[in-house]
Amino acid sequence: METVHKGSELGIIEIFRRERGFSDPRTFARRISAAEAIVKQIDLYGKLKGHNGCVNTIQFNSSGDLIVSGSDDQKIMFWNWATKTLEFLYPSGHLDNIFQVKIMPFTDDRKVVTSSADGQVRLGQVLDNGKVKTKKLGEHQGRVHSLAVEPGSPYVFYSCGEDGFVQNFDLRSNSPRKLFSCSSFADTKQSPRIISLNAIVIDPRNPNYFAIGGSDEFARVYDVRKYLSDCSGNLDAPVNTFCPRHLIETKTVHITSLAYSNTSELLVSYNDELIYLFQKNMGIGPFPLSIPHEDLQQLEEPQAYSGHRNLKTVKGVSFFGPRDEYVMSGSDCGHIFIWKKKGAKLLRVMVGDRRIVNQLEPHPHMPVIATSGLEKNIKLWAPLSNDVLPLPRNIQEIMESNRQGRENNSPVTLTPELIMHVLQLHRRRAMAHNERRHNRSDSESDEGGDEAYVLGLSGDDENSSECNIS
Repeated sequence: METVHKGSELGIIEIFRRERGFSDPRTFARRISAAEAIVKQIDLYGKLKGHNGCVNTIQFNSSGDLIVSGSDDQKIMFWNWATKTLEFLYPSGHLDNIFQVKIMPFTDDRKVVTSSADGQVRLGQVLDNGKVKTKKLGEHQGRVHSLAVEPGSPYVFYSCGEDGFVQNFDLRSNSPRKLFSCSSFADTKQSPRIISLNAIVIDPRNPNYFAIGGSDEFARVYDVRKYLSDCSGNLDAPVNTFCPRHLIETKTVHITSLAYSNTSELLVSYNDELIYLFQKNMGIGPFPLSIPHEDLQQLEEPQAYSGHRNLKTVKGVSFFGPRDEYVMSGSDCGHIFIWKKKGAKLLRVMVGDRRIVNQLEPHPHMPVIATSGLEKNIKLWAPLSNDVLPLPRNIQEIMESNRQGRENNSPVTLTPELIMHVLQLHRRRAMAHNERRHNRSDSESDEGGDEAYVLGLSGDDENSSECNIS
């Protein structure tokens, strides 16, 4: 293990400054939590066991003393994470796997909204007698992976579903409002199609703006005021879009998760691709397919984070640190990856699940992380180690296996030139074969003379190499 290095020395200096009264408690807590050495000391604190299915969603309450979770077992559980004890649970009323759970702000943790594979959006309300009343607020035609609560509002939140719709909920109203149906950007080759949505997030600096992502390459940003004022006629009209230029019009990727930083940076995680960080000035406008190729080549490239693999499930992505100094993601190989946001240096890799890590939730005030995956528990992580922990000894093998699996799963692009080349080879081969048959005597057999040429397309995930969990 590594010994004390610069990050730890900075931590010691901060402690000295605090003891001498040169820094206030809040500044001291922020700087200590953001120290790189603290991140490298993060280790397993404990496990929360109680669910009977995969835990698909976790969230800390605003004070950070409770965790609420939802699972394939269709139950909602409240945990005291510090003591690793279950406070209470209730049946959600959902008929299928729970994908998202959110505590409504300023409700004393008594109102919880949930979404599920059954398409329902539901409310759970803790009554004064300790019982929980649940009811359906609305529904989508298809699974609902994501909810987004308006910052500071005890009433307003949004949902997005695989049916492409974005809905606005107000707990003071009797029914939700369908804002619009998200569709692909039209081009001359094909008509628009419905975009199946996986993620929705609200800009914390300006809650009028929210971003969505789903079954194409574009993260779209919308201004909700266009829809609440009844001026848009429910048209799908983003105000901006984000996408790495090499992924535009690839048709082979989709977005599984989004996250906003406190400074409105947008983090986008792609299925079997990388994670990208976009600054506000990196948008490509509301009509990305109309941008000339020369202008696209001049766009600033977003910061990319690599090493993990995101193929088999709808994985989350998150910032970490008091000022979002770090980026973290789960992986198909069962590891948790933590990068430094600036420069994308990989700092910490931990085994978080025997199979796949899906969700990561940072504590609102402390350097603590809750994670979940295909196992039936929630894992808690905190800077407990006395030493600065290095990356795993086999980190290069882990990352290379993930990279190879991603490349092996990439579909072959059949350009017109490639198709013509294959057809010409086949034609020449057939002509040569016919000529040989014509020159042979009648006694010679033609059996086995023809040889099939097949252009192999590798897309079978079962054959792709997987990361070894160590």
